[in-house]
Amino acid sequence: MIPIELYRAIHLIAIMLLFVSFGGLAMVVAAGGSRESNPNRKLLAALHGTAAFLVLLGGFGMLARLGLVSGFPGWVWLKLLLWLVLTFLVLLPYRRPALAKPLFLLYPVLGGVAAWSAIFKPF
Repeated sequence: MIPIELYRAIHLIAIMLLFVSFGGLAMVVAAGGSRESNPNRKLLAALHGTAAFLVLLGGFGMLARLGLVSGFPGWVWLKLLLWLVLTFLVLLPYRRPALAKPLFLLYPVLGGVAAWSAIFKPF
């Protein structure tokens, strides 16, 4: 059986990778780069996709170890919603370059709300 600490480590490292990949993308676009001109586009996309999967894997692994496999509480639903939003926000900077800087600032706010939800479990 995999210990909860390993799931937690996977979850946290993947969150960091998710933020790094989005930050890299946002800064390339904010500097005037495009999908075609970004030499690291495939690396960022692969890093983002892998990180998004590992966030989910680590999160559900922790939920299973905590015995929360059915009937998720509200804070889990909030985290799932935020995970989906954070995962799909990667599509916006290339499509709307003017949003790259605001999204760069919004990303940690959404991450903070997810962390707050998991730490304080308000509902």
